[in-house]
Amino acid sequence: MNSKSTPFIAFLFFFSLFSAAQATKRVYHTKFTQEKITIDGKLDEAAWETVEATSDFVMASPSNGVLEDPNRKSLVKVLYTNEAIYIGALLLDDEPNSILKELSIRDDFATADHFGVILNGFNDGQQDFRFFVSSAGVQIDCIYTLTNDEDFTWNAIWDSDVKITDKGWVAEMRIPYAALRFPKTDKQTWGLNFYREVKKIRYKYTWNLVDNTIGTESNQAGILEGIENIQTPTRLFFIPYSSVYLNNNHSTSANGELKGGMDIKYGINDAFTLDAILIPDFGQTKFDNVVLNLGPFEQTFNENRPFFTEGTELFSKGNLFYSRRIGGTPSLTENIGPDEVVDERPANVNLYNALKISGRTDFGLGVGFLNAVTSPMYSDIRNTITGVKRQELAEPLANYNLLVLDQRFNKNSSVSFINTNVLRNGSYRDANVSALIFDLNTTKNTYKLSGDYKYSVISVENNQKLTGYNTSLNLAETSGNYRFSAGGQYISTFFDCNDLGVNFTTHFHSVYANGSYRILNQTKKINTFSIFFNNYAEFDNRTGRIQAQNHGFNVNIVDRKNDYYGFGVRGKPLLTYDFYEARTEFDTRYLQLPRSISGYAYISTNYNRKFAIDFNPSFAQTDEKNRFVYYVQIAPRYRFSNQFSLVLDYSFNHLNNDVGYVGQDDAINAIFMGRRKINTHTLSLTGKFSINHNMTFNLISRYYWSHARYNNYYELLDDGGLFNVTETIGLNADRNFNTWNCDLNFSWWFAPGSQLNVLYRNKAFLQEFQNFNESVSANFGRVLNAQNLDHIFSISVRYFIDYNSLKKKK
Repeated sequence: MNSKSTPFIAFLFFFSLFSAAQATKRVYHTKFTQEKITIDGKLDEAAWETVEATSDFVMASPSNGVLEDPNRKSLVKVLYTNEAIYIGALLLDDEPNSILKELSIRDDFATADHFGVILNGFNDGQQDFRFFVSSAGVQIDCIYTLTNDEDFTWNAIWDSDVKITDKGWVAEMRIPYAALRFPKTDKQTWGLNFYREVKKIRYKYTWNLVDNTIGTESNQAGILEGIENIQTPTRLFFIPYSSVYLNNNHSTSANGELKGGMDIKYGINDAFTLDAILIPDFGQTKFDNVVLNLGPFEQTFNENRPFFTEGTELFSKGNLFYSRRIGGTPSLTENIGPDEVVDERPANVNLYNALKISGRTDFGLGVGFLNAVTSPMYSDIRNTITGVKRQELAEPLANYNLLVLDQRFNKNSSVSFINTNVLRNGSYRDANVSALIFDLNTTKNTYKLSGDYKYSVISVENNQKLTGYNTSLNLAETSGNYRFSAGGQYISTFFDCNDLGVNFTTHFHSVYANGSYRILNQTKKINTFSIFFNNYAEFDNRTGRIQAQNHGFNVNIVDRKNDYYGFGVRGKPLLTYDFYEARTEFDTRYLQLPRSISGYAYISTNYNRKFAIDFNPSFAQTDEKNRFVYYVQIAPRYRFSNQFSLVLDYSFNHLNNDVGYVGQDDAINAIFMGRRKINTHTLSLTGKFSINHNMTFNLISRYYWSHARYNNYYELLDDGGLFNVTETIGLNADRNFNTWNCDLNFSWWFAPGSQLNVLYRNKAFLQEFQNFNESVSANFGRVLNAQNLDHIFSISVRYFIDYNSLKKKK
């Protein structure tokens, strides 16, 4: 070992071990049963009488640490078998008729009471499996980690039922061991907590106190003991699917398509799982909220494909994995000859297959591996004179790999190694990125030291390699009323993780310092109050110029009626230099940005009421004449019943005298900018009608209209200033952009893990340049014109098959 690194490693070690022992944890002893337990919300089996009930929940918020009201006492029991763990909860309420119980889709807490169980099979204080059920019977589940908080994209297969009684309500759960991770030992010791929310008063309780003076939750769980010598069954599951699609639009006749494939989940052991998809079908995933993008960077989207969202908490370490790179848009540009045009270019790259392996050893080492293979894609090119058609490669065959090694220790700290690798067939771009990251917390979770070092190697044409690095260091106090954080980052010019990740800005170093204050218990007038102060500055490595800055504060308040309020102010008191808007190779030119001040406010009324509303105005004013921004959003919602609700959301954004790139002339080394007015309207309507907690109709619709009008054109000067251009031939950059999406969906979970999904989708996209109508009615009418709409009707069935059930039948 390098002797120079020894003091640093010793410092990290002692930092992570510093401070006194944690508070005493509550312990619950469960018992084994061989009796068959029916999940019906009744708790009438004899086995429930053999185990003790635990109670005495304490409030998590708004008055942290206060014992639960005796009129709303919570009594919980736990049993286990060789296949699953069972939880039964009697949740008393002296006003059972007032229990809120809105029906909703899965993973939506909605306006209802909730009970939850939080399990950590390794009892390492860093990753929880959380299972909730509402008083309406709706299931919610997630994985919690220190780095990612709660991830509700994870969906396990488990069973639950509830009953409203004259004493309150009852929740009963069966959670198979296949939904959990734990070591292979004869005697299990798990982290355990229970959660209850009384929605009508918005009080939240836990069984083991979660002290809100401490910034973390998972290491404040209690202990579950008593699970011994379990003989877990083989964890092998098949989820075959079949889908049929019917497509139609004005220009083509209706055509159908039949698809089929399978997901496979295999438990290598009780701690490691392999997931694979064969011939995937993502045709029913939620549509992307596309916007008019006039900036230098691509628009990024949320991941909606289940395989890339479920159980991926390990793969998010280091922020090097953006799963939409897999199966994204083709990366190559066609070589077009004289008189040739591209008739058709694939919108997305097809995925052959993908698999992931993830789990954690008994010694706390997490291992994650993901592999995906995408097919080569071709563009259709046609000669307009001869009519000859040919194909050209738009994306080569590619192999994507991600490896994560994450060592946890001290029940709140970790050190991780990450490697991403993209290999493309032929002499095309390849990429390799590695990272070492650490997250160290004192034993009482009062202070945190975190940081990383990332290194990228990009292989381009002629075997040339571009290397770069990205490193950061952060220190924070994470407990108490007053908290702070400070740190810095350095990114070199050629750091590039964009083949499997996202990083748009480079060649800078930055520093930040933040502080905050919050109340920890409610007062006579408010439930919560917090104020945050933020200071950030970013400097170009080569010139020392400021390329980003932000100084401000924001306030957040929840009153005793559970209405939310807040406001914030930000300032940029110095000139800023944008090295990216000019879009030059290696970002050598920059655009000077003016000083500015901005502010926002928001009001969100209590969703417990049938009618509630969100209102969010904001503004930004620069020291340039007539250059400003204002924005307003208003979103009323109405709950007609526990089954039916609607939310209308409208926003308007206006940029006045904004400046942006319009083009360049390489022959005279000129870059042109334009001064523009941009108006953007976004209108969405969402609704749901639930027949029961397994059958729901859902509506999601969105109309987006944005148009940009340019009133002046300029040549960019070397000092970042602008020189007025009188000759504007070829510089007309006006743009009119309309999109419409509407999904009407029926979802039926007809068995655990098995789903029927019926979807009707219509969509339209219109884009115009130069001369266009700015009338709202004209644009909205055209985008909904039958000639512009694409219609898709699809039915998909997924069926969950447990290998053990097949074995029993055999």
